[in-house]
Amino acid sequence: MRRLSLAAGILGIFALGACSGSGSNGGAASGGGAGASSGGASSGGGPSSGGASGGGAVPTVGGCPIFTADDEWNRDISSAPVDATWTQRLRDIVGAKRIHPDFGGEYGIPYNVVSSSQPAVPIAFDDYPDESDPGPYPFPEPGSIAIEGNAPTSCDGDCHVLVVETGSCSLYEAWACEHRGGQWHCGNGAKWDLTRKSYGQRPMGWTSGDAAGLPILPGLARFEEAEAGAIRHAIRFTMHCSMAGYVEPATHRAAAGDCGSDAPPMGLRVRLAASYDVSSAPPRARAILTAMQRYGMILADNGSDFYFQGDENPGWTDDDLDALKAVPASAFEAITPGPIGNE
Repeated sequence: MRRLSLAAGILGIFALGACSGSGSNGGAASGGGAGASSGGASSGGGPSSGGASGGGAVPTVGGCPIFTADDEWNRDISSAPVDATWTQRLRDIVGAKRIHPDFGGEYGIPYNVVSSSQPAVPIAFDDYPDESDPGPYPFPEPGSIAIEGNAPTSCDGDCHVLVVETGSCSLYEAWACEHRGGQWHCGNGAKWDLTRKSYGQRPMGWTSGDAAGLPILPGLARFEEAEAGAIRHAIRFTMHCSMAGYVEPATHRAAAGDCGSDAPPMGLRVRLAASYDVSSAPPRARAILTAMQRYGMILADNGSDFYFQGDENPGWTDDDLDALKAVPASAFEAITPGPIGNE
């Protein structure tokens, strides 16, 4: 993952991908369902409370809404206008590549659900302290926390930590986390109020756990949602290259890769064409593909082209994942973006 401006940096991303078989946010398995010390685990089977929302309601985790109904993550873009230029640029980049689910039964991005009684602990932000929301954060104990990349004392990959605190319905996210010397160290950290619209909570020009400055949790394809038959939000995805600019809802740029003028801005939104037939896909895969047609995907980070992220859950099957891997990236069209920022 990361805020890259040099070719050497992007080579580091591909080295990670080669190790994990995934995009920059793939990493190793998260630890097979390690639970939070308060509130329940969510890396294996989702949070102990919450779940997919029915009737078009806002998605929830731990009883908390995942932002507002008019948030960009929850906006139906099935009728939004297509940008022919960006669509062609993306197709020129991806060629014959297919989309790739960057999650499964043994890997993905986990998240923790904790109550208001979870003690908050100090965090040392080593890489982007000036673009981090200060601690303390309600991280569970190192022995029980769910972290992307195995364990906090021997993490491998992007080492994201995501925590929903249900008392205040706050989302805490951090990247490059490890626990050493009796303290948490992370590359940076971000906090969101889940009861408010996400855009505007992060200052323009600030990064987050994603290179785009976006929250990660709302863009994950969660097993419990797919199992319930509907995912009602956009999904995050990665590209190996991006321009030195971003569009709403992103707040941070990440110049990376070798795509020249075709490189997309962070925050660019794509949609699976309505003409693409998803009816023969297995039910869980069909729920994801239908969400891609209705809510689309948002470019959130650098990594392998058209890799998209979800949670680790033993319920994901080869049939689910293989059906998703069969979809050509060229079946997606870019939605007309807003003005490009470059702070």
